Amino acid sequence: MRVLSLFDGMSCGQLALKNSNIKVDKYYSSEIEKSPQNVTRKNFPNTFFLGDVRKIKPKDLGHIDLLIGGSPCTNFSFSGKRNGMTTKCKEEVLDLDKYLELKKEGFEFEGQSYLFWEYMRILTELKKINPNIKFLLENVVMTKKWESVLSNAIGVEPILIDSTLLSAQVRKRLYWTNISNNIPQPKDKGIELQNILEKKDFVNKATILGRRLGTDGKRKDYDKSIPIIQCLEVRDTNRNKSNCLTTVPKDNVLTSLDIGRHPDVYGKKLPYRYYTPIECERLQTVPDNYTEKGIDVNNKEVIISDSARRKMLGNGWTIEVISYIFNYLKYNI
Repeated sequence: MRVLSLFDGMSCGQLALKNSNIKVDKYYSSEIEKSPQNVTRKNFPNTFFLGDVRKIKPKDLGHIDLLIGGSPCTNFSFSGKRNGMTTKCKEEVLDLDKYLELKKEGFEFEGQSYLFWEYMRILTELKKINPNIKFLLENVVMTKKWESVLSNAIGVEPILIDSTLLSAQVRKRLYWTNISNNIPQPKDKGIELQNILEKKDFVNKATILGRRLGTDGKRKDYDKSIPIIQCLEVRDTNRNKSNCLTTVPKDNVLTSLDIGRHPDVYGKKLPYRYYTPIECERLQTVPDNYTEKGIDVNNKEVIISDSARRKMLGNGWTIEVISYIFNYLKYNI
């Protein structure tokens, strides 16, 4: 099988294909960040690196059996601006032809979520070479407006799968694919947060958030006269699971404190810790220490920093979910 992975990151696609026992003859990776490339180079040395997705010429690759990718989500996410795909002049980009026209005219685009149209550009060209190409696109849960734009472009409706069924984290994601038109929800493996922790010192999941609090301790978010204070918040929901892993470590911390809002986390030196890189790997069902080391372009082994590991894992896929989808690929090739 010949595979092209866009926004490949640390090559979660290859991990999932390996887990599903699918033979890969050639794997093309489009990725621009060095640390994920180094991790891929160490774990999958036969990878062909293509660099920037915007510079890929599909006709140069020939026949591709499977196109995969998770285009940037920042402008779709409910924790972001939710302005979707727009130019810096605030013009919405709702179809591929419009994107290609604006790109040709030199327009600049807002954020990175517009790169979905590069996925569509490449898929459209690859279909001319292989009309039976299989594809998988992943992205966050978003407003119905933008979900419809993506669905209309790619030609299928997404499947919503929550990683909580196959891992220790709550992570709802949309998957657009033609691998099968009937992929049911995975069976719950019952994996809990306690199952993946290296250290059992702090066991309650929490988030560090900036809040404006009144003298009664209640939120006064719109009162600009009140200074923002960093609070450690422990919520009474899904306590046996991690929050969704992100690229921001303070979104996910562990503490010994009980349920509630605990103000001035740094000034009061409240007890908390970040997830270790191995714990982050386990949340994404990645093998332990997969992201610990890499091989650079000079073929030298390098150590990957904890911050870089957390970032690439936050940007990555839950491997067990992708493997679950790829299991249907084996019967459709």
